[in-house]
Amino acid sequence: MGQQFQYDDSGNTFFYFLTSFVGLIVIPATYYLWPRDQNAEQLRLKSLRRVHERCLWYRLRLMKSQQSIVPTLKKAALLLGWAVFLFLAYKVSKLDREYQEYNPYEVLNLDAGASVAEIKKQYRVLSLKYHPDKGGDEAMFMRIAKAYSALTNEESRQNWENYGNPDGPSATRFGIALPAWIVDQKNSMLVLLVYALAFMVILPVVVGTWWYRSIRYSGDQILINTTQLFMHFMYKTPNMNMKRLTMVLTAAFEFDPRSNKEATIRPTDNIEVPQLIRELGNINVKKKEPPFCYPYSLKARVLLLAHLARMEVSEELEEDQRFVVRKSPALLQEMVNVGCQLTMMANNRGGFHAPRLVSIENCMKLSQMVVQGLQESKSPLLQLPHFEEEHLRYCISKKYKVRSIQDLVSLKDSDRRNMLRFLGEEKYDEVMAVLGSFPHITMDIKLQVLDDEDSNNITAGSIVTVTVTLTRKRMSVSWFRVQLLPKPSESPQWFQQGEANKSRTKVWQNKNKAAKKVAKSKKKKLTKKKGAGGMGQQPKVEKQKQANGNVAGNEAVATTKEEDEEASDRGSDSDDGEANKDSPSERDEESDKQSDTEVDEIAADDEEQEWKALQQSIQRRERALLETKSKITHPVYSLYFPEEKQEWWWLYIVDRKDQTLVSMPYHVCTLRDAEEVSSASSWTESSTQWF
Repeated sequence: MGQQFQYDDSGNTFFYFLTSFVGLIVIPATYYLWPRDQNAEQLRLKSLRRVHERCLWYRLRLMKSQQSIVPTLKKAALLLGWAVFLFLAYKVSKLDREYQEYNPYEVLNLDAGASVAEIKKQYRVLSLKYHPDKGGDEAMFMRIAKAYSALTNEESRQNWENYGNPDGPSATRFGIALPAWIVDQKNSMLVLLVYALAFMVILPVVVGTWWYRSIRYSGDQILINTTQLFMHFMYKTPNMNMKRLTMVLTAAFEFDPRSNKEATIRPTDNIEVPQLIRELGNINVKKKEPPFCYPYSLKARVLLLAHLARMEVSEELEEDQRFVVRKSPALLQEMVNVGCQLTMMANNRGGFHAPRLVSIENCMKLSQMVVQGLQESKSPLLQLPHFEEEHLRYCISKKYKVRSIQDLVSLKDSDRRNMLRFLGEEKYDEVMAVLGSFPHITMDIKLQVLDDEDSNNITAGSIVTVTVTLTRKRMSVSWFRVQLLPKPSESPQWFQQGEANKSRTKVWQNKNKAAKKVAKSKKKKLTKKKGAGGMGQQPKVEKQKQANGNVAGNEAVATTKEEDEEASDRGSDSDDGEANKDSPSERDEESDKQSDTEVDEIAADDEEQEWKALQQSIQRRERALLETKSKITHPVYSLYFPEEKQEWWWLYIVDRKDQTLVSMPYHVCTLRDAEEVSSASSWTESSTQWF
């Protein structure tokens, strides 16, 4: 049996291929590209209106949702695709089947299993009707004769039963879903030209363009040249102040039209930019160090400083200013990453000075300044609505001494309303709504040495795993609790955090652990009670605890001693009936055995609990690695930022004494209600603070 390939002259097979191809495109495209319910976005914006109504990003989002025709165009394109798909499906449903199973009974209009006499009779009737000599259809007559032969001739009947054809096996025919005109010799040059254009010109150009653009960017969509620029200047200037940092930031290649098509240089810049420079004052215009002296860098620096000063710019420059402001937070995050990389290189290799801690923290601070549109020297109260410079004198008066948001929250309601008497009722309610939407973060810190038998036994040089659980609540939810806190103006924020940590029992000062160790030491003392040096064991154990950083309070020691004494008393009381039979030394040995058993049971329970906690922690981390969390957390209240900014946080451990990083900053981008972050670092006996 041979095989025969032929192109589809009728075009029927090509319609099947075309219908499948269009369906494979239209169905997934509808799922991914069909505009989501616009009402959901409108409801979300409506829920944010009371707090974010005056924010620039909110107003721009409303204008965009009202003016955008992109959803309409998407719907029209998808509906057109579905119309083409349904038309092709209808066309295919109307096509005649080219291949049908051959059945001689159907040709002769007989039921299956008819007798030979019935077959001959029906053949005579149809022959008289379709015979060519009688004016009948010759093709139909040949089909009738073939069917008669298949049912009456033994060989033909076997061929039909075995191969489905009275003539025996035939070549298998396959239809190719391409119209015959494609391989027609007349159209060969045209088809060859189209193939060459598609696969030798268009495809290489598209792939090459995509590859050239992709290799210019890092994983965070920052230009590689910009990252190298940041690394050069942070290596060159380890101690970078805010002024220098602004210059390095605005020298990024994202603001250069030669590297980024979104950046523009307008002819009117020669007039408007110098005017802004005169209004801003000294911004190091005469500095000839490249790339700070380049026009694109100077323009970006002027626009960024004008944004921080909340200066009005012309409509032509406003679009460029929004572009610079939108790009700045991501660039500053890249600067933080570069600073961390240089710090790790300096710690591992040495030979150069790592960026100072103040440089990395200035990057974080500048990011907050850009989002809020505030200069470093300005009051944080200006990020609230309806607050102007002239209103600050009411807040910083001797009566209230309000200089921060925390001070404002800590006031009593009556004092706060009296201080903000310059605001009407509606404006005051809006300020309080904004204030209530601010985040209130609490940290729960846990230190462990996972590879040690006693995970809470921390010594100098140990690899300590720091697990921080961040809990986020709205300020309105924690209002009463916040009002009970002391004003942060009385002491620095990190000092308050340190005092709070001191007031709590440290992880390595766990009472249960201390009790267990003291109980073990007492067990040794009791078992060696008869020896000469038995009383000298207790001071030795205490000294070892101090070296390990596990010094427990007197309360825990006293409690353990009392428990041991009670256990000994119970052991001796239970044997009162046999007191006359046993000697005093035997009673002491029995009480010692009983106390040893109780101590061992307590130790076993503690170890089992530690093991379960460790396994649960490992399982949580494995789930966190596999789970993909959304970076949409809570919108930040920002009056002058041009796009919606989500609440993100930096979490890191520093040594304030040496001004060094103990752990690299972790960017927490998924904190909605609670988030757990772990980091491992070497423990030193120095003052360490969490931020």
